[in-house]
Amino acid sequence: MPRANRHYIPGCVWHITHRCHKQEFLLKFDRDKKRWRYWLFEAKKRYGLCVLNYIVTSNHIHLLVVDTEKDTISKSLQLVAGRTAQEYNFRKKRKGAFWEDRYHATAVQTNEYLVKCMVYIDLNMVRAGVVKHPAEWPFGGYNEIQTPKRKNVLINYERLTDILGMQSYDMVQRNHKIWVNEEIATDRKQYEEKWTKSLAVGGKEFVENVKVELGSRANGRKIQKSDAAYQLREPARTYKTHLGVEKGNIDTKNTHIWNINDV
Repeated sequence: MPRANRHYIPGCVWHITHRCHKQEFLLKFDRDKKRWRYWLFEAKKRYGLCVLNYIVTSNHIHLLVVDTEKDTISKSLQLVAGRTAQEYNFRKKRKGAFWEDRYHATAVQTNEYLVKCMVYIDLNMVRAGVVKHPAEWPFGGYNEIQTPKRKNVLINYERLTDILGMQSYDMVQRNHKIWVNEEIATDRKQYEEKWTKSLAVGGKEFVENVKVELGSRANGRKIQKSDAAYQLREPARTYKTHLGVEKGNIDTKNTHIWNINDV
């Protein structure tokens, strides 16, 4: 399988989504969600992946990470996706693709847009109608942010505190809970296409800078403003999930091919 050209923007925060092949519920069993999380921890240990938030659903994942070193993100996703797929297929005596061959990545500005993206990830299963609060879903970053782990820690608490501009992690926890609860109290918990249809989301200057950094990969993309945010947009193909969470588009031009044989 050929590789897509990858881009690297030091210190940039990326919101990544990756879905199961043909939108199948291949992550419906708790053991597979746990294994995906286990391999995410291994990616953190092996490659230094910097995780700010995540959630695993029955047929797709969301991951919020920081670009720290060249190829760290791509190597990490190859490991996590590849090992999860291999274990599942071996256990089920199954052949064929487990994941869509590409994942989608959106650059997120590290201010109020990052906050909105974090909360958007947290509320995934709330939007799906599976739970009423993210604290009820054990396979997401919400509980780990609110109650930090001592072992197998996935969230980089120090980096999250720094990126959010907080003086202490206690402030991160308090504000994070407020942000989530305020969003739940509103009626704005619907799917937001900018997180799966854009190369970048943020202020105008940020999006313009990302377009320059991406060079030829951003050719033909237009900067648009909607919902108080600027977006670097691209052509799209239809994408629908079963849970009714993300009825929109995931796009081919910003997706990255991973090769299971490289894991």
